[in-house]
Amino acid sequence: MDKEGGCFCGKIRISYEGEPANKLLCHCTDCRKITGSTFSTNVMVPSAQFRITSGTPKTITKVADSGKDITSSFCGDCGTTLFRESETFGNNKAVKAGIMDDQAVVDDAKPAFELFAHRRVGWVPEMPGAEQS
Repeated sequence: MDKEGGCFCGKIRISYEGEPANKLLCHCTDCRKITGSTFSTNVMVPSAQFRITSGTPKTITKVADSGKDITSSFCGDCGTTLFRESETFGNNKAVKAGIMDDQAVVDDAKPAFELFAHRRVGWVPEMPGAEQS
C-alpha cells in the first residue's frame, strides 16, 4: 500500500511505495533552518518508489553543510518542505516524516541514524539505539 502525504495547505501531494531505505534525524544547520526546529526527521525513500501525485513543488539548491549541493522541494504557497535531494543521498529522496498523513508511518520513522550529531542542541538527548555520525 502506498504511503501518502502532503503540504500544510494540501496543494502538493506525494506518495511512496514499499519501505524506506533508511530513517534518520539530521541536526545540520540547513535542516534547522528549513524546519524551523532543532532537527529534522527523514525517511530515505528510493527515487523509483517516490511520486509527486499533485501540484508542482518549488525548489531551492544550495551547498549543504556536507559541502555538496542539496535541493529542497517545498510548497510555494504554504512553504512546507516536502523532500530533499542530494548526491550525498545516492538514489534516495529525504522525505520529511512530518508530512505523512498516516500517524503509523510517522510512528515507524524512528531513526536508525543521527547525522551531524555534534551539532545536536544540548537539551535534545541522543536517540537510543541510533548510530551517531
